[in-house]
Amino acid sequence: MRVPFRLAWNSTASYLALLAASFGVALFVSYIFGPQINDYAYDSMFRAYRPPKPAQPESVVLAIDELTLMDCGGIRGIRRPIAQAMRLLAPVKPKVVAVDVILADSGNPAEDAALAEAFHATPNLVLSTELIDGGRIWEDPRPEFAGGARLGHVSTLMDKDGVTRSILIDQHNARVQRRALALEAFLLSRGGRTPRESLTFTRFRGGLVSAEIQVGEVTVPVLEDRREHRRLMRVRYFPPDLTVAPVSMKRLLDDPSLAAQFAGKVVFVGVTANSEIHDRLFTPFGLTPGTEINAAAFETMAQGMFLTDVGTLWENLISLGLLVAIGLAFRHLPGWWAYGTGGLLLLGAILIPYLFFLNLRVFPFATLFLVAWLGTLTAASYYHLVVRRNLRIEQASRERYQQAMHFVTHEMRTPLSAIQGSSELISRYLLTEEKRKQIALLINSESKRLARMVEIFLNVERLSAGQMELKQEAISVKQMMELCVERVSPLAERKHIVITLEPVPEELNLTGDRELVEYACYNLLTNAVKYSPQRTAVTASAWKDDSWIHIAVKDQGIGMDQKEVKHIFQKFYRTKKAEESGEAGTGIGLSIVQQIVDQHGGRIDVTSRPGAGSCFTVVMAARVAAGVPAAAKRD
Repeated sequence: MRVPFRLAWNSTASYLALLAASFGVALFVSYIFGPQINDYAYDSMFRAYRPPKPAQPESVVLAIDELTLMDCGGIRGIRRPIAQAMRLLAPVKPKVVAVDVILADSGNPAEDAALAEAFHATPNLVLSTELIDGGRIWEDPRPEFAGGARLGHVSTLMDKDGVTRSILIDQHNARVQRRALALEAFLLSRGGRTPRESLTFTRFRGGLVSAEIQVGEVTVPVLEDRREHRRLMRVRYFPPDLTVAPVSMKRLLDDPSLAAQFAGKVVFVGVTANSEIHDRLFTPFGLTPGTEINAAAFETMAQGMFLTDVGTLWENLISLGLLVAIGLAFRHLPGWWAYGTGGLLLLGAILIPYLFFLNLRVFPFATLFLVAWLGTLTAASYYHLVVRRNLRIEQASRERYQQAMHFVTHEMRTPLSAIQGSSELISRYLLTEEKRKQIALLINSESKRLARMVEIFLNVERLSAGQMELKQEAISVKQMMELCVERVSPLAERKHIVITLEPVPEELNLTGDRELVEYACYNLLTNAVKYSPQRTAVTASAWKDDSWIHIAVKDQGIGMDQKEVKHIFQKFYRTKKAEESGEAGTGIGLSIVQQIVDQHGGRIDVTSRPGAGSCFTVVMAARVAAGVPAAAKRD
């Protein structure tokens, strides 16, 4: 039969539809809340990861700390110590000097002249600049300071939560474009080459695309936001205890021998004092001076430890693969194995972004986690419901089996008793040939009757389970009722009950399974005789009303009240008077009759009163079929 296959396909289709819906919901939620979740997970990975000690850094920070500011009278007096420091660094020949201090305003003429002289004597100098007035004006250093120095912007790029995770590779207004201070320092450290730029067209969430900046042998991966007209590079931060400690400018001025630490290095000069709040920004490791952020960005490029983002395509494919694994686990693994595997896959959704991070790849945490979490919840819930449904099916199957045993006991007791009694007569007594022949015919008749009962029962069970199709045979109502009355007559004669079959029109015909309809009619007649007192009457009749055929069996039996009538078609239900009557029964016969009538699209009407008898009327659609054959008489 094909019905189970359709049920299985429907179950699989609904399961796949639910998983697909959970995938869509996860993508939608991650699109809205994903950036915040990804940023939090990204910072947590930085704090959780203890990388090996990096290679010898190429940069060092010359810090304008609290001691330096106290010595020079605050930030307005910083030009004198910077000039002194530049003169001390000149003999050790640092590779590049990048000054992260905006020198746009005029100060003490003598100090400005000294600082300009020191800058002019410093090769490979980068001075800082930034866009102000809403990005319309560049705040450049004074001309006497700039000279032949390069300019690099120090504008910050803070995410929505105020944390600086990336630097802007460049900035521009309508006329002038400036590279980042760290990038200019890197270019000078590599010989001042002009970088080559290209797009790689890997797409990311938020409208970003990937690009590359080639500096000699180093390829700097950047993300380009075409809508905002900006390009950014993730900074590879190291824990504070794994970075080179800044050198205090005050201590350098007090001890010129410290200048040896700057030989061949890229020196970042900037404010690190806690009192200069405006120059301290949040990073994954907390508040960090801006000049140290520039130094970290430079080291990211110098050591080639770039954090590159995984494209949206791979993000979705890996998330989908994880969802498929979750779906298969709950579809095919039993019990706690399914839940255990689901838990491991959910853990994998947490570990996968971290494993990518260990390999300097940034995998969005939110999408994978939400897909895994919603997918596991969906699959587990569906699995739970399916298990419960299967349990109910199993319980129903067990009940049907038990009912089958009751039916066998109930319906087959009479023919089995007849066969048993007849066989004992033959074996124990000397009988005439004629008598032996009669008993043999009785045994043959009852065994055929028993075989038909088994077949009818199996057919009813298969119809109820949807495992077979109903036969469509022509049924003569008159011949069927005559046959059933004839079969019930011996039982009625023993109780001196008169069975009257009222005239049935020849034109009454049904279409359906003849054996099942015949069994239903026979069962109603048998019940009428069983539960009627001796010397009463049972009347069977049939008529047509519009397009419906009515087959009625009326008795003068014990009857029922309306409460009992509502329950008589329930399996194993017997009225109190039926149980008190002494007649054997299990209460399953009428439930089978109802199943047969329901399968034929009909109904059963019951009218009854206690002590006044009952009338069962089967109502089925009339279907006229040409050439209705006579119902074969059954032994």
